[in-house]
Amino acid sequence: MTTNSQPEDRQLIPRRGLMRSGLIVSAMTMLSRVLGLARDVVVATLLGAGDGADAFFVAFKIPNFLRRLFAEGAFNQAFVPVLSEYSTQRDRQEIRELLNAVAGSLTAILALITALAMLGAPWLVWLFAPGFGRDPEKLAMTADMLRLTFPYLLLISLTAFAGSVLNTWNRFAVPAFTPVLLNLSLIGAALLLTPLMEEPAMALAWGVLIAGVAQLVFQVPFLLRLGLMPTPWPNLAHDGVRRILKLMGPALFGVSVSQINLLLDTVLASLLAAGSVSWLYYSDRLVELPLGVFGVAIGTVILPALSKRHAEQSSAHFAAMLDWAIRLVLLLGLPAALALAVLAEPLLITLFHYGAMTDTDIQMAAMSLRAYAFGLVAFMLIKVLAPGFFARQNTVTPVKVGIFAMVANMVFNLILIWPLAHAGLALATALSAFLNAGLLGYLLRKEGVLVFQPGWRRFAVQLLGGSTLMCVALYVIAPEWTQWLAMSLWQRVAWVSGLVALGAGLYFAWLGVFGLRVRHLKMRA
Repeated sequence: MTTNSQPEDRQLIPRRGLMRSGLIVSAMTMLSRVLGLARDVVVATLLGAGDGADAFFVAFKIPNFLRRLFAEGAFNQAFVPVLSEYSTQRDRQEIRELLNAVAGSLTAILALITALAMLGAPWLVWLFAPGFGRDPEKLAMTADMLRLTFPYLLLISLTAFAGSVLNTWNRFAVPAFTPVLLNLSLIGAALLLTPLMEEPAMALAWGVLIAGVAQLVFQVPFLLRLGLMPTPWPNLAHDGVRRILKLMGPALFGVSVSQINLLLDTVLASLLAAGSVSWLYYSDRLVELPLGVFGVAIGTVILPALSKRHAEQSSAHFAAMLDWAIRLVLLLGLPAALALAVLAEPLLITLFHYGAMTDTDIQMAAMSLRAYAFGLVAFMLIKVLAPGFFARQNTVTPVKVGIFAMVANMVFNLILIWPLAHAGLALATALSAFLNAGLLGYLLRKEGVLVFQPGWRRFAVQLLGGSTLMCVALYVIAPEWTQWLAMSLWQRVAWVSGLVALGAGLYFAWLGVFGLRVRHLKMRA
């Protein structure tokens, strides 16, 4: 190890406030999610909840699920702690060797997986959506789409690799902005390519492939600017690669358990009434907005910070960061979940009740939206509690918790699917998420890693009081959902905007009156 270069290398990674970094990621993620909702409005208007929509959602969900499982899940959680350790304790040459070996190995492995998946597309569709097997045309259409969408896994995984490097060097804005290109590509494909296709949904599959290329190319200049653009060369014998692979195995069942549960929902939903897959998709998209803007943003900035504190053996700061992250999740996640539940139909009508989307589709999607909203806080807590293990390069404990939560989710599915149909699947996912988050928190406390800081009793009063005031106001003031059906687009947008502003204003006003200040939310990386 070249110790003389360590001070210089450390200076390359400036320490910034976690709150500031979180706001940057949240702002970029908000832009992406708003465009994502615009994308879904376009898709809902063109395709509704029919066979074409179901086929595309499954064809996109398969690589997207694997992206979250591998690229943003297992790979990110294993790669960032090792890279953070290298950035703290190794010189620039060793860092470059690690990046070259990881980029080359990742490309080789995923290229092979992509080729096999494209060859076996019909069997892969049947595995993920067995109900499609009852309709050969629907199965074949989905398989054709999957051959276009599956290469997205390779492209977006390399994008995630680049994003992990940028995040470790505290360049959070670029990776957070990158998903905007996916939404722009899909919107463009829906508007420009749909009229050219015999099957309109096939245009969206092309949009996914175009987006994968655009997202990867976008990050290259920023890696070059840092002097960290790798020269990919597979090297599975590299010590860093071997450590990452060792950590990735258990991590597959760690932070990504919620994604596995959502996939199980799709498998079972394909066996229910036509439209069930789409109802779950549209409701999940609304839950993904606060989850991405708040939960994922906090988890994104806290993982490299926790990894660096662990490498420096700063246990007190490590514990304080986890406490800060939990408070921020509750502060933002609880009111978001309650607002989604109270305004389920108005939000769905405003965003999706156009074209092929029917009144019945809105009612069905609202049922699953309320069930997902119930689990929103738990989904967000998983995003910030799992890094408490991964930052210490402990992937064994989360995998045990993840397996237990997955089994519980299947039991909940079988119990709830019969009385509640697709909404039962969403509720089962929410219940298993609470079980997952609860066990992660309990084990972090038991290991002495999570230490609650002073002020929790006062914080609880502030949080519950503000949330109650917001819910009562929204419930009393919002029109009945049937009245929203007669409104024009701009009337709906005006009402939703006003209700959101009112709810947020009352909530934060309550917090301010009862003593919560911005300075209380600051935390140094």
